[in-house]
Amino acid sequence: MKTLWWQTVGTGNCHLVLLHGWGLNAEVWRCVTEELSSHFTLHLVDLPGYGRSRDFGAMSLEAMADIVLDAAPQKAIWLGWSLGGLVASKIALTHPERVEALVTVASSPCFSAREAWPGIKPEVLSGFQQQLSENFQRTVERFLALQTLGTETARQDARALKNTVLSLPMPGVDALNGGLDMLKTVDLRAPLASLAMPHLRIYGYLDGLVPRKVVPLLDARWPESESLVIAKAAHAPFISHPAEFCAALIALRQRLR
Repeated sequence: MKTLWWQTVGTGNCHLVLLHGWGLNAEVWRCVTEELSSHFTLHLVDLPGYGRSRDFGAMSLEAMADIVLDAAPQKAIWLGWSLGGLVASKIALTHPERVEALVTVASSPCFSAREAWPGIKPEVLSGFQQQLSENFQRTVERFLALQTLGTETARQDARALKNTVLSLPMPGVDALNGGLDMLKTVDLRAPLASLAMPHLRIYGYLDGLVPRKVVPLLDARWPESESLVIAKAAHAPFISHPAEFCAALIALRQRLR
């Protein structure tokens, strides 16, 4: 039987669902759980195919969003990091009545580089897919190392991410390939322009996977949304700068009251 792993912690009267990124699991949030759990009721999820939800195989963004939504509270702030940002965004688009606010962290509505759009080169993502079939643990570790490059705490941040992966069974190759397909093909730039709910976008200035050049482009496309760039962070700002990250979420909650 396929079971989605879900844990609820905290005492706050505002629900916050946390969705992790590619190759990882909900343990990435442990560095901020204690601080946030006094302000929110947190919902920690292993996305289908990852961590303790490993029994799911590859699936579409739509299918993944539906499975996660089925287990969620009726109304919550949805926060998605990296690939998780696509899942949270899809839920905000298809079920806006269930989303109090959308928060995306080091995420892009279109991860793949396109004409006049900065992102990851499609051939790089294709290369990761090819390497997964040869040595998938090493490929995942290489991808994790890219996420912390350039930060003052890069080595320890990369170690934290690696330990998160190794603490649980590795995702299957099918699920990892399915996630890379989402990063290659999904483009939510136009649909998200009509989003009516509060939308906070958090970035790392040094992020090598979601270039900071996307920030002013989305500021112009989505003038109703709000962006925050953390100066010395890369792709995992909640690990390198947990205090700044938590402060932004607590401030958002106060504005929603």
